[in-house]
Amino acid sequence: MKSDYERIAAAIRFIERSAPEQPTLADIASELGLSTFHFQRLFQRWAGVSPKRFLQFLTVQHAKQLLEHSKSVLDTTYEVGLSGPARLHDHFVSLEAVTPGEYKTRGAGLRIGYGIQPSPFGSMFLATTKRGVCWLSFLADESAERELASLQRFWQGAEVYPDKEGTGAIAKRIFTRQKNENGSLTLLVKGTNFQINVWKALLRIPPGLLCSYSQVARTIGNPSASRAVGTAIAVNPVAYLIPCHRVIRKVGTPGDYRWGDVRKKALIGWEAANLPAMPRDRTLSPDIS
Repeated sequence: MKSDYERIAAAIRFIERSAPEQPTLADIASELGLSTFHFQRLFQRWAGVSPKRFLQFLTVQHAKQLLEHSKSVLDTTYEVGLSGPARLHDHFVSLEAVTPGEYKTRGAGLRIGYGIQPSPFGSMFLATTKRGVCWLSFLADESAERELASLQRFWQGAEVYPDKEGTGAIAKRIFTRQKNENGSLTLLVKGTNFQINVWKALLRIPPGLLCSYSQVARTIGNPSASRAVGTAIAVNPVAYLIPCHRVIRKVGTPGDYRWGDVRKKALIGWEAANLPAMPRDRTLSPDIS
């Protein structure tokens, strides 16, 4: 049986393929083998909103509105500088970089527990240390074994062991709708100084907002580094918690995503649907009726 996310992803793919024909909700439901009623219930259960409302969050017009709104937010970030708190808008996630010695030895002395856990966006491969989450990736075409091999290469000096129970406890806290009730999460990351600065900048983008690569480059004080910012985002080791999905092209299209463009759109829509206080433009209309 397909999961809710698999059906949501299939719906997004169908809409993209059929955009010129302007499919109705009934058309999309039929493509998924569901009645319109059950299609509505699927979105309400997964996203908390109707499919019509959810798909509105994925329009180019809506993305451009959010890019414009985010300018003032990032200007504040730029003025405060990266020496301030890792996140300006809430304290659910904080980021700690490994020491230079740990970077050189690739985490020698660290113990990393890993496990495969469910999420609203499919199975995820999660790895943690006593100092925080150090790896989160969504499993798509890659097998769990391949993901484990990537983790072991990245943290070559660390002891890596299976820990389904420990990662399960962390996984339950990541996608809860009331995150602060369970306290904050710390991330332990390994990267160059430039990469760390980019990842810290991403943590300053509030849920529900979107930024362009050039806006992020300006935030880290290097406005000509948009391409390098994109490269740093592409190697982000902690999906969702370091929210690289909130960075899109300045023309309003999502752009590439390490774990698939459909998943990126699902993440953007899901966050928007779960933040009723986010800026909205009631003049926007969805691409479907």
